[in-house]
Amino acid sequence: MSVETTRAALIEQGHWLTVPDCKRVLVVVHTVAFAQRLREVFGLLETDLRVQLVFTVAPHAFGGGVTDYLRGQGIHTVPWHEALRAEFDLVLATGSRGLHELRAPVVRFSHGAGHIKLLTDASLLAPGERRVPGMLSRQHLLHDGRLVPAAIVYAHERDVTELARSCPEALPAAHVAGDPCVDRITAGAADREGYRRALGVAEGERLVVVASTWGPTSTFGRLDALLPRLAGELPGDGCRVAMLIHPNVFAGHGSSQVHGWLTALRNRGIAVVPPEADWQALLIAADWIIGDHGSLTAYGTLTEATVLLTSSARREVSPGSPAALLAAVAPVVVPGYSLAAQLAYAAEQRHATQYERVAESLSSAPGEFHRRVRALVYRSLELGEPACPPFVLPPPFPPALEHWVRGADRGALR
Repeated sequence: MSVETTRAALIEQGHWLTVPDCKRVLVVVHTVAFAQRLREVFGLLETDLRVQLVFTVAPHAFGGGVTDYLRGQGIHTVPWHEALRAEFDLVLATGSRGLHELRAPVVRFSHGAGHIKLLTDASLLAPGERRVPGMLSRQHLLHDGRLVPAAIVYAHERDVTELARSCPEALPAAHVAGDPCVDRITAGAADREGYRRALGVAEGERLVVVASTWGPTSTFGRLDALLPRLAGELPGDGCRVAMLIHPNVFAGHGSSQVHGWLTALRNRGIAVVPPEADWQALLIAADWIIGDHGSLTAYGTLTEATVLLTSSARREVSPGSPAALLAAVAPVVVPGYSLAAQLAYAAEQRHATQYERVAESLSSAPGEFHRRVRALVYRSLELGEPACPPFVLPPPFPPALEHWVRGADRGALR
């Protein structure tokens, strides 16, 4: 006895759809962090009646929470196995896993502040081959010797120079478009006081943002050393504190476990920002950012905040990346001195051009990401662009910090 299955109308097409004859664009989402970057891309297409967006969640070790995140945006997904068998006009992706199995040209996008982390699995390298970041590596761009993406979008001309050394086969597909986070932070910077009011930072109060990437050398990976200092020294006395933690930490350990580990911080009034939140507003509003080699710390150099580093991860960081440049100029938190005193000292010693080189390394096309990417995507679809410019929206206003201290609705932003 055979069992009939019903596939989604977006896969079946035909008479099931009300708006026919659209160009079909598959958005492949691997993780929450990748979804946040892709939002900047598919947002350029979602109002066009000539384009139908289809979303799928590809398997990934840090895939936990992706479906819930998309559902929170009102986005429904089709199963990965159905997406593999269907025909599309274009694929948009940030991750690499499974892309070679899809039946459409792929446009891949960088994520994060430059290409910071080197390949962790050295066993993938040929004898004498250098470790490079994933988006610049043969291992992440080729499959069985064939280049998978039809187009690869980078933030900086430096990335293309490195690509010529690490994977020259990919050069014809490389495009430099800038960084959407740089553009959005820049767009929102003028309303810093508005973001501070929205967060509930009162006049005379100072905001400290603690930013962590994922992995054992991250701020979170060494939280047992930093946590007592955060909980015991900073809250109160005119100082507000918020923690921004990479979504991979939540996906890897489980949201409930991460929040459990951070109970002591929340009990002391420290806001734990959920992984689906739009973090850019907090960087703009911050007086200090305490961070590691992750992207958020590097993006902090675009703001008025004074940046301090918690540790060094030189073996993991690509030389010349924004994180490496920041490690050369930012002060480092040390034991033996009060955290408040170190924050004050770092602010006093900071000079106007201290982070200038880091900020410039984030994008070689500031303000251009949305325009350049829209042109590339529409050209790939063989469609004319809308007769209006794409807009760079500043980050939305966040809820008050107290909302995250209480651990209330964790899907408040976005």
